[in-house]
Amino acid sequence: MKKKIFLLGLMSFFGIVNAQRIQKNEAQMNVAIGVANGWGIPVSVGVDYGIHNDITVGIEGSFASEKFAGDDIKGRWIGVGANGNYHFNSLLKIPNKWDFYAGATLAYNSFSYKFRGSEYDYLAGESSGVGFAGQVGGRYFFTDHLAFNVELGGGTIASGGKAGLTYKF
Repeated sequence: MKKKIFLLGLMSFFGIVNAQRIQKNEAQMNVAIGVANGWGIPVSVGVDYGIHNDITVGIEGSFASEKFAGDDIKGRWIGVGANGNYHFNSLLKIPNKWDFYAGATLAYNSFSYKFRGSEYDYLAGESSGVGFAGQVGGRYFFTDHLAFNVELGGGTIASGGKAGLTYKF
């Protein structure tokens, strides 16, 4: 019975909170854990800034490392990029505690590995260099400043997808 009362109170609290997505001249910080097939667990941090109520620009960095062949090879991936997103709330009349967006990222991704104590840079085509990719995502603001976010795609090492938290300043 106490659990039901607690859950009902929690749902009521979140229902009356006037949470709002990012607007023009506001900033938010995103922290997420990603999914990358065989590349370890990517961690990313980024900042978005509203240049219009429906458009944000931002920067993001991500990092992942993984050991292969026991401890003989250790790979490290770093990505740094700039992104732009269009937020569909106004167009689709979505309540502001939800935030659905799509956009593009231009990023530099670097892969290096250590093999038995020697470091080599892997420069062959697809593993290091500049990349351009799209992303789609969404957030749910459960307070005025805090949201849960999920994103698929993007131009950094976490491009398979990621989930985390957003803090709106």
